[in-house]
Amino acid sequence: MTTPKSTKEKPNYRRFIKWFWILFASGILIFISIFILAGIGAFGKMPDFADLENPKNDLATEIIASDGKIIGTFFKENRTPVDYEQLPSHLVKALVATEDERYYNHSGVDVRGTIRALSYLGRRGGASTITQQLSKLLFHGERAKGWKRYLQKFKEWVIAARLERQYTKDEIIAMYLNKFDFLYQAVGIGSASRIYFGKEVEDLTIEESATFVAMLKNPRQFNPKREISKKKSLGRRNQVFKQMERSGFISTKVKDSLQKLPLKLNYSPEGHSDGIATYFREYLRDFMKGWIEANPKSVNDLGEKEYYNIYRDGLKIHVTIDSRMQTYAEEAVKEHMSNLQATFDKQNRNNRLMFIDVESKGVNREIQRSMKRSDRYRIMKKQGKTDKEIFKSFDKKRKMKIFSWKGTKDTIMTPKDSIWYYKSFFQTGMMSMEPQTGHVKAWVGGNDYKHFQYDHVKQGARQVGSTFKPFVYATAIDQLKLSPCDTIPNVQYTIPAGRCGAVEDWTPKNSGNKYGGMISLKEALAGSVNTVTARLMSKICPVPVVQLAKKLGVERDILEVPSIALGTVELSVYEMVGAYSTFANEGVYNKPTMVTHIEDKNGTTLYQNVPDPKDVLSKEAAYVTVNLMEGVTQSGSGVRLRTTRKREKAITGYPYEFDNPIAGKTGTTQNHSDGWFMGVVPNLCTGVWVGAEDRSTHFDSITYGQGATMALPIWALYMKKCYADKTLHVSKGAFEKPANLSISTDCSTYKKSGSNNDQNDDGLDELDGL
Repeated sequence: MTTPKSTKEKPNYRRFIKWFWILFASGILIFISIFILAGIGAFGKMPDFADLENPKNDLATEIIASDGKIIGTFFKENRTPVDYEQLPSHLVKALVATEDERYYNHSGVDVRGTIRALSYLGRRGGASTITQQLSKLLFHGERAKGWKRYLQKFKEWVIAARLERQYTKDEIIAMYLNKFDFLYQAVGIGSASRIYFGKEVEDLTIEESATFVAMLKNPRQFNPKREISKKKSLGRRNQVFKQMERSGFISTKVKDSLQKLPLKLNYSPEGHSDGIATYFREYLRDFMKGWIEANPKSVNDLGEKEYYNIYRDGLKIHVTIDSRMQTYAEEAVKEHMSNLQATFDKQNRNNRLMFIDVESKGVNREIQRSMKRSDRYRIMKKQGKTDKEIFKSFDKKRKMKIFSWKGTKDTIMTPKDSIWYYKSFFQTGMMSMEPQTGHVKAWVGGNDYKHFQYDHVKQGARQVGSTFKPFVYATAIDQLKLSPCDTIPNVQYTIPAGRCGAVEDWTPKNSGNKYGGMISLKEALAGSVNTVTARLMSKICPVPVVQLAKKLGVERDILEVPSIALGTVELSVYEMVGAYSTFANEGVYNKPTMVTHIEDKNGTTLYQNVPDPKDVLSKEAAYVTVNLMEGVTQSGSGVRLRTTRKREKAITGYPYEFDNPIAGKTGTTQNHSDGWFMGVVPNLCTGVWVGAEDRSTHFDSITYGQGATMALPIWALYMKKCYADKTLHVSKGAFEKPANLSISTDCSTYKKSGSNNDQNDDGLDELDGL
């Protein structure tokens, strides 16, 4: 009997295996095909070799102070590139541990991570490598949505693979950190380090590095600056420490201690209106426009020019400003001006000190002129509005942010009221310069650039008052060889019409109508005695005084009339500081210098300043003029620099107590509209002007309205800070005395011996007889 065959057949595994390999091979072919299609640009433009070799980045132009600090940038994107060698090792370790653990073991695409991400649908993390993230930042920006994201991912893989062939691992890390936008105008780790922590990238601590790595996931959601995201930022930073521990970069003990640290920032914004030296930086922008126009980057065969771009080309502008001195200057301005403004506001109840020299009709005209200069007027005029409609809009209350010395204030007021409000503020201009080099070390053009954009250092010019008198004295000393000890009658004096260009009789009065007796030139300048200055002007006449002023760097026209002796001319702080510096530099004029050299992004020098000193005054005349001005701070209007409540009850509230040689001159104009102080030590000359926008807004008494009260304190506060910083080496020594000085400056010896030389006697006899 035969056994029947089993009706159950064995499965045909060969068929399944065959189809498995067909599908697998098809998948591989499809995958490769997609790679090829992505590579040739089927899913969108791909970067070519040149793009990969030189990725296009907008690089900020850096403004580098004389002490090496970056004090500002010009940018479209505020990016300061850093090399891999500048990155602290803990920053690199935090980046790799958090963003790409197998970074050094793949070639742009992490296959293992990709399989994991596909298997768990992203629940256990993505698979985007640092190189892929860089490719996204460099070549296609924002993350796509939906099915387009898959195509974008293929492009990232292709670009990442190409980047890995083109660059080293270290270069890719540096490129990624340089490209990432950390928000708040901090593009790249270089700018971010300064903005968030106030330091260079190489100085970052491990917790600061971890904060930046935490932001890479989402710079807004994990931003330590935003109040709403601080807690998330701290949590994410601590997660970075955990990842570093997991990767073996730090121990558990170190991780635990680091996670307990608070989140600390030193936020230093770098917008065009932020940071220090804002007025100077705006001057520098105009300087660069002129330089760029005169120095094209290249010229082709057709004569077409390519120009540098300060917002994209990553230039390095090395300036003479010292970041420490600039900071001290701005601190001094704020400290004094806030107090001066508070005093004025108390006296200005019901606006009684505003437009006090102007009739009501004139006030209305002035307010209307201010309206026409406003952005509101210009915008509405372009919209076709009539003047009546525009002026009416100035009476409607609106929300606005206004300046105050305690910080920006949110308020509700009419635009017209805001005009009144801002016109009540005193403004200032201050510049500090090295006489021997012409290097400008500090430049404060006003109270606050965000709210007051008019520069009172170089752009503005105001009557200089008695600060012009040293030009008259210097001319007389140079021509007549007068000594500071020579005496002149202190009586009213008239320069008749027709003499020295006088159109009519000119009889200046002394302050307080104080006359009588003989007075030395040193006492006369210290007390700013007008009659003596008039006598000197009568002897030498205005033409040589104007000629000297021009040699001293004064650019503006000066009317050649006797009254200029008392400072009726309008000059800038910039011109005055350059001129006074010449006296301290033994009669050699150095034009104020702000830029020493300019480099391109590769460090190639494009511009080098060449000094051009000019002898404009004899060493003897310059020294004697300085000696005269020393009298101002020894016994004249600048004596408060040396007095305190303990030493001099008559002068209180000025505890400066300088005991070193200081040459200076105060200046006060008619109606106390302008206050000046020019202060000079052997290696630093500083000028200060203070006044309101409108000359008719001022204090109504000389007590508060004089230069010694309005301007001198800024100089004193600034110099106290400079002297306290021993690294600056600001001189406390005496001014250098020329060899073989023929003019006596020792008045005690001069008076005892009566040793006037014949030349001096003749000069004084002529003066007395006029």
